[in-house]
Amino acid sequence: MRFRVIEEHITSFPIKRLCSVVGVSPRGLRAFRSRPASRRQRSDLVTLAHIKEQSRFSLGSYGRPRMTEELKEIGLDVGHRCVGRLMRQNGISVVRTRKHKVTTDSDHKFNIAPNLLDRDFTADMPNQKWAGDISYVWTREGWLYLAVILDLHSRRIIGWAG
Repeated sequence: MRFRVIEEHITSFPIKRLCSVVGVSPRGLRAFRSRPASRRQRSDLVTLAHIKEQSRFSLGSYGRPRMTEELKEIGLDVGHRCVGRLMRQNGISVVRTRKHKVTTDSDHKFNIAPNLLDRDFTADMPNQKWAGDISYVWTREGWLYLAVILDLHSRRIIGWAG
């Protein structure tokens, strides 16, 4: 991490000053630069290449668990923590999309009720004007319908059915 900070700011500051700020010697920096990549770094590069490929094939829909399964299927022995770390470090995340649920069918041959209220939602006395609506609610059992009748004078629910 210290050497990475030095590499990022090497064009702005002298090497000796950067080394003294982060607490390493210039000789340690030279040793770091000439050191070959470790086994883990090489393994991570191979795994990352496969993660990027699988992410592209899945159009960004695979998260850490599914990505781990896919990598194991192609023969890579990799754990879900390593996959999660590499995805997080490289900004690979899941693109969540929800399908639009169509709840209204306006193109039908049924009779259409007349609009008696004509957007006048005020009532002088109770039980003079009622309004109703149907809504769809997602539950563990799936989509359920909720129908509600509202008294426009008191703004209270007269009745409901689910």
